[in-house]
Amino acid sequence: MKHAYTQLLATLKQWDYEYYVLDNPSVPDAQYDQAFRDLLALEAAHPDWVTPDSPSQRVGGQPIDEFTKIEHRVRMLSLANAFSLEETYQFFEKAAKDLDVATDTLPIISEPKLDGLAISIHYDHGQFSYAATRGDGQIGEDVSHNIKTVRSVPLQLATANPPAILEVRGEVFMPKAAFAKLNRWAEANNSRVFVNPRNAAAGTIRQMDPKITSSRDLRFIPYGLGEYQGDQAFTSHAEILDYLVSLGFRKNAPCQQFCGSFAEFSQNYAMMEQARDGLPMEIDGIVYKIDTLALQNALGFIARSPKWAVARKFPAQVAVTALLGVDFQVGRTGVLTPVARLEPVFVGGVTVSNATLHNMDEIERLGLCIGDSVEIQRAGDVIPKITKVAHHGDTRTPIIMPTECPVCAAAVERTAGQAAFRCTGGLSCAAQGAERIRHYASRKCMNIINLGTKLIEALYSKGSLQTIADIYTLQANDIADLDGQGEKSAQNVLDSINAAKNTQLGTFIAALGIHEIGEESAKAVAKHFKTYPALANASYDDLLQVPDIGPVMAQNIVDFFADTKNQAIVQAIIDAGVTWPEISADPAQAQPLAGQTWVITGTLSLPRDKAKALLESLGAKVSGSVSKKTTAVLAGEEAGSKLAKAEELGVKVFDEVAFNALLTELGVAQA
Repeated sequence: MKHAYTQLLATLKQWDYEYYVLDNPSVPDAQYDQAFRDLLALEAAHPDWVTPDSPSQRVGGQPIDEFTKIEHRVRMLSLANAFSLEETYQFFEKAAKDLDVATDTLPIISEPKLDGLAISIHYDHGQFSYAATRGDGQIGEDVSHNIKTVRSVPLQLATANPPAILEVRGEVFMPKAAFAKLNRWAEANNSRVFVNPRNAAAGTIRQMDPKITSSRDLRFIPYGLGEYQGDQAFTSHAEILDYLVSLGFRKNAPCQQFCGSFAEFSQNYAMMEQARDGLPMEIDGIVYKIDTLALQNALGFIARSPKWAVARKFPAQVAVTALLGVDFQVGRTGVLTPVARLEPVFVGGVTVSNATLHNMDEIERLGLCIGDSVEIQRAGDVIPKITKVAHHGDTRTPIIMPTECPVCAAAVERTAGQAAFRCTGGLSCAAQGAERIRHYASRKCMNIINLGTKLIEALYSKGSLQTIADIYTLQANDIADLDGQGEKSAQNVLDSINAAKNTQLGTFIAALGIHEIGEESAKAVAKHFKTYPALANASYDDLLQVPDIGPVMAQNIVDFFADTKNQAIVQAIIDAGVTWPEISADPAQAQPLAGQTWVITGTLSLPRDKAKALLESLGAKVSGSVSKKTTAVLAGEEAGSKLAKAEELGVKVFDEVAFNALLTELGVAQA
């Protein structure tokens, strides 16, 4: 019996490989379905037989409550973009100059730029370990529960000699046929219709319930490696792609290798553009890479992108339609954005009925009036934009910025020298409310872990949350009564709210969402004024004494705290128990780590942002990379390349026990 199960398991894996990787199914769906049911029956009778790579493990486990954060051991970079043949060629001309070689000698490989979601998948000795989104390149979200359901992702690598660690980077996407099928189902069931396959893939991967992900036909194609510890040696990018195909991954086709002459770029682009419509997936451009790894390493990186690869984006697609009207949307910071209402037009594969107009200066530049016919462009095949007036309408109505907020009726004002018009309603404006609450509760602000965007929107719609102060008056039944919630979920939210009441003054100021006052400027004013009352009562001239605070930022702070409604909301938050340690007036006492540079790596028992804020409150600068100038590294569990770099350079390393001992020595409460 066990032998029959093993044979059935191998057969189903082979059929999956043929269908999802090779796109060449060898058996009818009915035969596959019957074999899969037989497998489930055997595993139900013998649960101890089930292996982690069984096809049954892809159907989706239990829903999760939230996405946890994962630090990429090797940073996930994004690509620079080029929008013409000339820009593409110039990119490699510069690379050739840096390498001191002729451009037409560079070995180039081209690949279709898949229109999906970048994912990192980790394998431990050949077994699927975890998967994460790109995030900000340094920190992503754990989406293992969903990626395991993608049938073109091997749960076990197809090799007898797997590497100890293999991080495969690639794109999760939804094929055109699967996208059309999903939207037909959505329309029939009065559900959400996705705009394009990229949004559908991204939304599917961010599902809390993996059973939903499993029901949608996502695919994965690798484009490279991250962390790698194995015996295989590579000299080129093409070798890496071939190696990944040999492990059971799909091949990205068509790919082409050539040298970097201007004519060859032109020929390659024409070939790929012609092949575009016939591909089973959407692509939004071509990725060009220098194939030789030694040359890649010699060029290195700049900012957030490599100097040896560029994405040549396809031109935006264009259509002409009528401008029917203009609505004004109010954002989190109170900015009123004009949004064009259009006669629906099909462009770039979707029907467009709205487009952003950015601001009134843009409307004036275009010479735009209601009633005109306008040219619509989907920049990068995604964002609808009005590029010009195609011709004037017979009846033209000027577009005028309202003098009152369309939501709260507060005055709308324009700051001198700026393009933006803003509602002056501040924290009391309902249009700004949900977004301000989301910003306030976010990871980089008050870090209220279980109070996510969807829950905030539901509570806001219900009326339980109208301002950020209402967070602290929430009751369990406000949450438990919502769809998908319950008593346990409600208590988790309330516990998170209470746990986040202890913060830093700079963090709290940033969380208030004062226009143009971000994380660093909030820390600067907190450090300067030291107490909330001193900051709230500061004059314009007082604020100009703060380093890096200019006239506009100073006026924004003054205006915010002059508003009596804002004052009342902040006071209600303080009365609810939100607190922060006093900032000492004695610089020597307050800044014992002044002049030091620290790096944080690995998983800590406290949120990374809290650890960063604590170090900064003690005067340290927190950097994202280890160098000879680094004073110390705070290393948590599963610390990776940064820890190794620190040990190589002889930089002092603190684990959490040693770090807490240092805090005790400095007379600071333990982390």
